[in-house]
Amino acid sequence: MRRFWISAALCAALFTAGCKNETTPANNLQEEVTFTHEGDLAILHDDKPVILLEIEIADNDFETETGLMYRTKMQEDRGMLFIFKDIRERFFYMKNTEIALDIIYIGEDKKIKKIAANAQPMDETSIPSEAPVKYVLEVNAGMAAKWGVQVGDSISYEKI
Repeated sequence: MRRFWISAALCAALFTAGCKNETTPANNLQEEVTFTHEGDLAILHDDKPVILLEIEIADNDFETETGLMYRTKMQEDRGMLFIFKDIRERFFYMKNTEIALDIIYIGEDKKIKKIAANAQPMDETSIPSEAPVKYVLEVNAGMAAKWGVQVGDSISYEKI
């Protein structure tokens, strides 16, 4: 019987130790996630630039799943451009996103299809594009209105 209790205690100790060695959840990041300038983007109205932005580009699974999560701030002249391989309706949400955003859905023709203004931090409510899109641009909340960006405007970008 004593051997049983020793084995049980050993198993419990190993289980507890194993739990302590699990990876730290992402929301306990110790390092600030910073901006990486990967391209430049212009939002155009009647082929005239409305605003020029420095952008990060999300074009692989990890980057598109992470997006602007865990950022505490972003300058007004910056954003993140998501570039997808296929064209379809997209659904974004604000899980682990600490800053309010305008989410701009853009078709394959690079024309803006929808602006979801002022998406709230940490809100996991799905925000649909309501149309097939290839690109999504995220900027600080309120910027689309401040710049006068409208559905039908277009984008032009280049990677650096």
